[in-house]
Amino acid sequence: MLIFFLPLFLVFLLVGMPVFFALLAAPGFMLFAEGMDRDIPLLFRNIYNGIDSFPLMAIPFFMLAGEVMNRSGITLSLVNFSQSLIGHVRGGLAHVNVMSSMLFAGLSGSAVADTSAIGSMMIPAMEKNGYSRKFAAAITAASSVIGPIIPPSGIMIIYAYTMEISVAALFAAGVVPGVMIGSGLMLLIALMAKHQNLPIASEKATWRERGTATRKAFWPLLTPVIILGGILGGIFTPTEASAVAVLYTLVVGMFVLRTLRLKDIPDIFTASAKSSAVILLLVGAALAFKTVVSLSHAAESMAHWTLSISENPLILLFLINILLFIVGMFLDAGPAIIILGPILAPVFVSLGIDPVHFAIIMSVNLTVGLATPPMGLVLFVASSVSGEKVETLSRAILPFLAVEVVVIFLITFFPSLSMTIPQWLGLA
Repeated sequence: MLIFFLPLFLVFLLVGMPVFFALLAAPGFMLFAEGMDRDIPLLFRNIYNGIDSFPLMAIPFFMLAGEVMNRSGITLSLVNFSQSLIGHVRGGLAHVNVMSSMLFAGLSGSAVADTSAIGSMMIPAMEKNGYSRKFAAAITAASSVIGPIIPPSGIMIIYAYTMEISVAALFAAGVVPGVMIGSGLMLLIALMAKHQNLPIASEKATWRERGTATRKAFWPLLTPVIILGGILGGIFTPTEASAVAVLYTLVVGMFVLRTLRLKDIPDIFTASAKSSAVILLLVGAALAFKTVVSLSHAAESMAHWTLSISENPLILLFLINILLFIVGMFLDAGPAIIILGPILAPVFVSLGIDPVHFAIIMSVNLTVGLATPPMGLVLFVASSVSGEKVETLSRAILPFLAVEVVVIFLITFFPSLSMTIPQWLGLA
């Protein structure tokens, strides 16, 4: 009977209960109903135990680094750099939007931060240039999901922590899928530009203008080089890398760009603390939820049920992608990974799927869910930034989501796309 905590959890979500409370109420109620009252304190202890982790400290540090980048104008320098390269082609600002998201992804690793930072600049600029507001908001939301795929990535840190696999391997495996999504979106924009006569943003930049934009973007663009180079080179751990990223972005903002002042620091720390608190509370609650997953033997039940459908891993991967895509429509990526990872991953690893490969499939699929109607978080952020209704954005984003779904299936059935870099580096 304990296994019914999963459908009860979904019921609580559907009636509007906040995810944090639903993650605790559903298993708590079923433990009480089963007469397992002595195990209820485990839920509360594991909230703290789940948060009290050195690897998870990387999340608030990366959130803080992203907030520093937003306030110091680093985002603007990335947008200007992108525009100097491709702003002159038809549909140029839409390309700039995607390219800026790809560059910003290597700095913050957050889809919400990407939508807020890039969207606040690009949506008004695109509308002024002749794009419809819904198109500008839709491409912003669609491209922002690249944030948690190209490293650094908060959700990959959560997955690695939950499933005890290498953060460095996941970071390396996320590079190609992230680039594929960005390239696919830009290809679609090029086709739409030709058939819909999208506007040209500006005249072709001179080499001097490109040089100026490159110089201003040079120091910000070193951030992912320092982060990934340090992690993959064994110089520091992902948590240490996140702290280095904060220090580096503070130095760039205050002493190189000189756009950040001391009086800005308290607001930056407050905003990042609030964002981090939400994520860490969800992680703690989800790990408490995971305790009941083990008590209920849900993983074993899921394994038997899955293998009863088919023992062909390709068929099962196809089905699990559909399941993850649906889950991603309603549940944020972080909690979904902690809830479903311990249930699904052992099944597919037992079928011969590399744990890093399955981690990337799950991470990318659930990240795309952040932009998927009806409950995609970045849709609501894009709606808030643009002023467009979520219903309008849900229709406008569908062509871009189609591209991202194609990429999901490509990395699912062609493992070398995501696994080559980790294998080259000896991480997988």
